[in-house]
Amino acid sequence: MNMAMMRLRREDPRVVGSFRLHRRLGAGGMGVVYLGSDKKGQRVALKVIRPDLAEDQEFRSRFAREVSAARRIRGGCTARLVAADLDAERPWFATQYVPGPSLHDKVADGGPIGAAEVAAVGAALSEGLVAVHEAGVVHRDLKPSNILLSPKGPRIIDFGIAWATGASTLTHVGTAVGSPGFLAPEQVRGATVTPATDVFSLGATLAYASMGDSPFGHGSSEVMLYRVVHEEAQLAGVPDALAPLVRACLAKDPEERPSTLQLSLRLKEIAAREAQGLADVRPPAPRAPEADRPTGRLADTYPERAQRRQSGRTGQGTPPPHERGTAPGRGPSSRGGGPSSGRNRRGVPASRGDSAREGSSRAGTPSRSGPRPGPSSRSTTRSGGGARRPGPRRTGTGLRPANPRLLRQRLFVFVVVTLVVALGIALVQGCQGPG
Repeated sequence: MNMAMMRLRREDPRVVGSFRLHRRLGAGGMGVVYLGSDKKGQRVALKVIRPDLAEDQEFRSRFAREVSAARRIRGGCTARLVAADLDAERPWFATQYVPGPSLHDKVADGGPIGAAEVAAVGAALSEGLVAVHEAGVVHRDLKPSNILLSPKGPRIIDFGIAWATGASTLTHVGTAVGSPGFLAPEQVRGATVTPATDVFSLGATLAYASMGDSPFGHGSSEVMLYRVVHEEAQLAGVPDALAPLVRACLAKDPEERPSTLQLSLRLKEIAAREAQGLADVRPPAPRAPEADRPTGRLADTYPERAQRRQSGRTGQGTPPPHERGTAPGRGPSSRGGGPSSGRNRRGVPASRGDSAREGSSRAGTPSRSGPRPGPSSRSTTRSGGGARRPGPRRTGTGLRPANPRLLRQRLFVFVVVTLVVALGIALVQGCQGPG
């Protein structure tokens, strides 16, 4: 049934029961569906039975039973029955109007839908069928055109009333695909229909949503019915995650098909897994800017210190980068002297203070306190654009002590030891007497 709205025709009624009709929603094998509204403004989909069927008393009896059963259906996946008149000249019934395209129109316009969405739609429809079957109703004509995709989820419409006596969907095809490709084998044979009949139709519907075509192809009604009964469904385009379950639904024997409850649980698992798979393949979040990440410069200073100590021991080390004038805004004077500056005995460029200490050490006059280097002998470092800080001072050996306090302590120990040794020698000589 085509749910596209059309203007009312001359022969169409303007008022049915307490509802005013506005548009045509479509026509099916059983009658015409209109868009109507009541006095409160509630919109409904109102179906009026065809005149020839209204004259069939057996059809009226079956129609009354179906409407009575539809009143008992409770569930969010079905279009709720609002009102009906079974004794009218042309019986009619009104259901809740569901805005949104049918599954058939969505696939016809946009092509097959993804596995995650198919599984989610199938899980919701399975829950709806559980409520339908608990009410003692078998839909009997579940197909893409009878599934509306509303903003709140899929809804099932047109509950099997078209299968009443005298109204066969095989001779009144409502869509381009037609009902024959979605009928169960037991329906074709004329056997008793059961809830498993709707499971077969749901499997064919899910295959159509995944492939964009009926699993039994195209052809005349006779050809399609023969394929449904004797040939296996073609599921080449169904995703691997759904293919085994869809094939189980399309089993020829009703006893081999899963129940609607089992189908609902299984489809929920597939929908969750497929949705998780889509989340895993999303692109990673952008990385933090370079300025927001730690640079690790403080940790880099410790290898430099070890390198300087090792170079002091071997006498073959080279000045660190910030002593060679690589820091921004530094000239040759920051290296402790220009090209004419002398070098100490360990190959490290010596500053003026180093030259003075070296001369004093050669004359044998040890200095009690460390020399005070001038501004030119101080090396500064810049850490991440922070404030300048004076670098460690040099010693006469070219090594860099940790701080001046440590140097003073070493000198004090040296003087004390020297005095003790000299005093010991004097005492030994005094005890021996004049030679």
